[in-house]
Amino acid sequence: MKSISVHILRDCSAVGGGASRGRAFSYRFTRKSNQTRLSFPNLITTSYGFKSCSATLSVVAEVEEKPKFDVHKTALLVKELRKSFNSGRTRGYEWRVSQLKSIEKMIDEKEKEITEALHKDLSKPELEAFISEISQAKSSCKLALKELSYWMIPKKVKTSLTTYPSSAEIVSEPLGVVLVISTWNFPFLLSLDPVIGAISAGNAVVLKPSEIAPATSLLLSSLVEEYLDNSAIRVVQGAVDETTALLEQKWDKILYTGSARVGRIVMAAAAKHLTPVTLELGGKCPAVVDSNINLQVAVRRIIAGKWACNNGQACIDVDYIITTKEFAPKLIDSLIYELEQFFGKDPMESNDISRIVSSSHFARLVKLLDEDKVSDKIVLGGQRDENQLKIAPTILLDVPEDSLIMQEEIFGPLMPIVTVENLEDSFEVIKSKPKPLAAYLFSNDEQLKKDFVQNISSGGMLINDTILHVATDGLPFGGVGESGMGSYHGKFSFDAFSHKKAVLYRSFDGDASVRYPPYTPKRLRLLKALISGNIISIILALIGWSKD
Repeated sequence: MKSISVHILRDCSAVGGGASRGRAFSYRFTRKSNQTRLSFPNLITTSYGFKSCSATLSVVAEVEEKPKFDVHKTALLVKELRKSFNSGRTRGYEWRVSQLKSIEKMIDEKEKEITEALHKDLSKPELEAFISEISQAKSSCKLALKELSYWMIPKKVKTSLTTYPSSAEIVSEPLGVVLVISTWNFPFLLSLDPVIGAISAGNAVVLKPSEIAPATSLLLSSLVEEYLDNSAIRVVQGAVDETTALLEQKWDKILYTGSARVGRIVMAAAAKHLTPVTLELGGKCPAVVDSNINLQVAVRRIIAGKWACNNGQACIDVDYIITTKEFAPKLIDSLIYELEQFFGKDPMESNDISRIVSSSHFARLVKLLDEDKVSDKIVLGGQRDENQLKIAPTILLDVPEDSLIMQEEIFGPLMPIVTVENLEDSFEVIKSKPKPLAAYLFSNDEQLKKDFVQNISSGGMLINDTILHVATDGLPFGGVGESGMGSYHGKFSFDAFSHKKAVLYRSFDGDASVRYPPYTPKRLRLLKALISGNIISIILALIGWSKD
């Protein structure tokens, strides 16, 4: 049974000089089956005729709510998945391949729906959605299918004379039941890519997509239910309450993508159960720009790694540029020209640039832009439309170092340019901040390239381009310091969700008495000789002689 109580407060003017003000009426609507019955037990009648009447309705609905996904239900979910994992269902090569093929099929068959969901959440252009999300997820799947049998083969390692005769290997075994908490800026790719790694490694997995990208979250839940083995792979939708309930459980691994603030919460929750974590966070990713470059190509690649990459809403986007005071005007002119070529004279009308994800993120960016010591540093852009959640590509020159825009990750279409006297001074600017997830250098100076690689610590690094390093299967993707810990992508995803088990095989032959009591001086000499691996020392110890 469902019931709705409606309270109406009427403020009415009566005909003939009378007034009835502030009369409260309470109505109860009761619904049984498909019929609705209205009862008015508290209706007060009046003989007044009303000339005008305004009503304010307050509706309190007593409905059958969907059961809340609480800690108890989370525990039951984990128990079900652990039962499935312990049965050995997910460990076999055949199961892993079947699930990966299902994901590949899902992407092929539902590409249109995926693109539409990404557009609903972020106004992401179709081409950008395909390149940065759909094709990348499909590529990860294809690589895992191609290489999985090799990844699963135990890796032989050498043994020492101390264990002779013996053989040894490293066996990759699944961790168990794992949790993937993804983010909103690339809500499809950053949900599926780690899940592909977890499945490849033979785990049962729960995916918690971001509630800030609700269309993609809902679609992922539906697609996983339709295409994958729900006895071992599940999606949990929701926000803070659901995530908190998930973090209360004992997992065998957690991979989280998002902010450093929430990363600390995830890590603290994991520590209660000694659960290992991979944290993909972010930071302020710099791009150092030299003057001895192909300026047009460099600028186009910077734009591709900022505004044409989810409008600056990516953890590996260029956060700020460092160049020399002398070269800055030329660089700015080129940026202005190429931005117009990309997005037109009015980028607010362009269909080739994503919107800001939400009103709260919009307000945060406006706050960065409108700070007193920042707003007068704008050299391009600054336009915003709150209704459309759009902010134009914005360039700022030499904003104060203590401003908010230089202290926190921007995650939007704002690009500060910091100038230095000599390009080598850029190293100190970068080192003064927490280690970034990515660092970029544009230069033809070979020595500067070497110095940059050797002296700048970052999760990843790219010379003379932006963001493409994450599309290289042979490279790990991950942070360092406050930009994260652990890595994944390709084989590294398989490794992230595997335990590398050390296995040593021995026969019953070659049993050396030297390892057993009683411990005599002769046995000590022989043991030292065996451990040293020196053949002459071993022979001398065996015949009772000493090199001394």
